[in-house]
Amino acid sequence: MRVWYAAYGSNLSRHRFLTYLQGGTASGARRTQTGARDPQPPTGDRPVHLPGRLHFGWESVTWGGGIAFYVPGEDPRGVAARAYLLTAEQFLDVAAQEMHREPRGRLDLSRVLAEGYDVAGPGRYETIHRVGTIEDLPVLTFTAEDVDALGSRAPTAPYLRTIAEGLRESHGMSPEAVVDYLRATPVVEEAWSREELLECLGAAV
Repeated sequence: MRVWYAAYGSNLSRHRFLTYLQGGTASGARRTQTGARDPQPPTGDRPVHLPGRLHFGWESVTWGGGIAFYVPGEDPRGVAARAYLLTAEQFLDVAAQEMHREPRGRLDLSRVLAEGYDVAGPGRYETIHRVGTIEDLPVLTFTAEDVDALGSRAPTAPYLRTIAEGLRESHGMSPEAVVDYLRATPVVEEAWSREELLECLGAAV
């Protein structure tokens, strides 16, 4: 079975995302990924918008600050994402590595396909949402079951640069548009002025 995985955080960057499939360490990250059982690159790649909002929270061992979480719902801003066409096994392996686990096992998608979401576990990226359909295939993403419980925390410069790179690649956003998009989240607006964020992103945009 094939599914579209909608990435909205650092996996917006294709270079970063491929470490989850092929192994390696993304620029600015502190952790090396083992890679998926099937290391083949995505067979599709396109920009998408998700209904809801973006939240930065938790404290990432990999990045050293807050990381992105998707909050589904009605929000006029929406969430800029990038859909990668994967096998269901590859999707499972990406999710496993997000939780610092070894890729293994199988993923039962029956509930998320029927009901639109499934709480597969207690971890911060173990609640799966079906957020749309592309070419008759489901678009899935994962986030925390209770994002508010993770608190709010500003992301680090390397993490923001990785997201910015992905927004430029997938959505063709200008530097100013990237800054506006990121600063629409309160925690980024509080931590970074427009000028500081533009300087921080630098060549990423």
